[in-house]
Amino acid sequence: MGLLAFLKTQFVVHLLIGFVFVVSGLVINSIQLCTLVLWPVNKQLYRRLNCRLAYSLWSQLVMLLEWWSCTECTLFTDQATVDTFGKEHAVIILNHNFEIDFLCGWTMCERFGVLGSSKVLAKRELLYVPLIGWTWYFLEIVFCKRKWEEDRDTVIKGLKSLANYPEYMWFLLYCEGTRFTEKKHRVSMEVAASKGLPVLKYHLLPRTKGFTTAVQCLRGTVTAVYDVTLNFRGNKNPSLLGILYGKKYEADMCVRRFPLEEIPLDEKEAAQWLHKLYQEKDALQEIYNQKGVFPGQQFKPTRRPWTLLNFLFWATLLLSPLFSFVLGVFASGSPLLILTFLGFVGAASFGVRRLIGVTEIEKGSSYGNQEFKKKE
Repeated sequence: MGLLAFLKTQFVVHLLIGFVFVVSGLVINSIQLCTLVLWPVNKQLYRRLNCRLAYSLWSQLVMLLEWWSCTECTLFTDQATVDTFGKEHAVIILNHNFEIDFLCGWTMCERFGVLGSSKVLAKRELLYVPLIGWTWYFLEIVFCKRKWEEDRDTVIKGLKSLANYPEYMWFLLYCEGTRFTEKKHRVSMEVAASKGLPVLKYHLLPRTKGFTTAVQCLRGTVTAVYDVTLNFRGNKNPSLLGILYGKKYEADMCVRRFPLEEIPLDEKEAAQWLHKLYQEKDALQEIYNQKGVFPGQQFKPTRRPWTLLNFLFWATLLLSPLFSFVLGVFASGSPLLILTFLGFVGAASFGVRRLIGVTEIEKGSSYGNQEFKKKE
C-alpha cells in the first residue's frame, strides 16, 4: 500500500477533509448572507455571485469523486447531444438508485460548466441541513413537502422565478420521488398494477406532477430534457463513505436528449410521455445488466483541475491556523484545555458523520411507504 492509499484510509485525514468542507461552507454561507443586499438592487448579479460561491462548496465534494477516489464517469450518448451540454437550460431526469447518484450528476455538471448553477426539486427537510440546505436557499432551489395540494403554489412560483436565470442551468428531477429499495419497489408496483400502468423492474413508478409542472413552467427557458440512466460496473453499490476511503468506482451514464417541443403540452399526455420514458429506462437497465454497457457511443469528459485547486486553496487557508492552534493547545499542558479540544474533535466527527448520513439509503425518507403502512 502506497502512502497516498494509506492516508485515504485514515480517520484523521477524513476529519481534516470534513473540517475544511464545514468551515469553508460556513464562510461561504456567511458571504452569501451578505449578498442578499444585492437582491433588490441587481438580482442577476446576486445570482451570478451565488453560483460561484456554491461552486466553491460543491466542487469540494466533486473533488473527492474525481481526484480522491479517481472514480471514472463514462457517458453513453451521441456527439450531437454532447455538443449541447453546458450551452442550454435543461431538465435532467435521473434514476434514484444509489447513494452517490447526485455526485455523479454533479461531476458532469462541473465538467460542462454548470455546477454552480445546477438546480433540483428538493424535499423541504433538506432546507434545514447545515451548509447544503443553506447554500441551496441562496441558490433559489425549489423546496417541496411532497404533498401536491400544499406544494402547488410554492413550486409554480419557484419555477417561474427561474425563467430569466442569467446562467445556463441543469434542473434535476428525481421523478421516482425517493430512492429505490425493494420494499418501496414492491409497493410502487402494486400501485402501478392498480392503475393499469406497466410494471417496472428497476425503477419506482414515476410521480408525474413535478415533471409536468416543471416542463410547463420552464417552457421558453428550458430547451431540452436530458434523460440520464446511471449504473455502476461490477454491480457495485457505492457510498459516500467509500468515496472518502478512496474506493474507485466506474460509473456509466446513458444520456438521451429530448427537445422540449417533443413533450406534449397537455398535462395528461405529458404524464403518459413520462411513463413511457420510464419503460424505456427500464429496458436500458436490462440491456446494461445483460451486456455490461449501455447502447451508444462512449465519451469520457476530461476532469478539470479547478475542483482540486479550489480544495487546495481552502485547505491551505484553514489547516495552517488549525495546526498552529492544536500545537498551542498541547503545548499549554492544560488538561482542561486538552479535554475541551478532544471533546470538540468528537463533536466535529459526529457532525461530519451526520452530514454523510444524509446520503445513505437506509436512512432515506419514508416517502413511498405510505401505501405499505396502510396495507400492514
